[in-house]
Amino acid sequence: MTTTATYIQTEAEFDALLTAEPIMVVDCTATWCGPCKVISPLIDKLAGEYVDRAKVFKVDIGENGSIAKRFGIRSIPAVMFFKQGELKETMIGVKSYEDFSQALERSL
Repeated sequence: MTTTATYIQTEAEFDALLTAEPIMVVDCTATWCGPCKVISPLIDKLAGEYVDRAKVFKVDIGENGSIAKRFGIRSIPAVMFFKQGELKETMIGVKSYEDFSQALERSL
């Protein structure tokens, strides 16, 4: 069974997850964003490899612009790393799987 990153549907859901999940990765993406499609499989891989230690999500900023605005996200893809509800790191642009996994390791 492959694990993929789940889409967060609303800001309320995002806030609830932020409170509930000790370690959380959120990929800010959009259907029209080419570079977002490039990193999408990497984010899904992260979700699978860290399934026991972190929760990995995607949020479509076309539908949830308020989340992007709240964290000052102006360009995507943007991947945010949270620990205990606090934003620890944001990576903007296309990065390697190693870059994402190392950032997640720093939060664990």
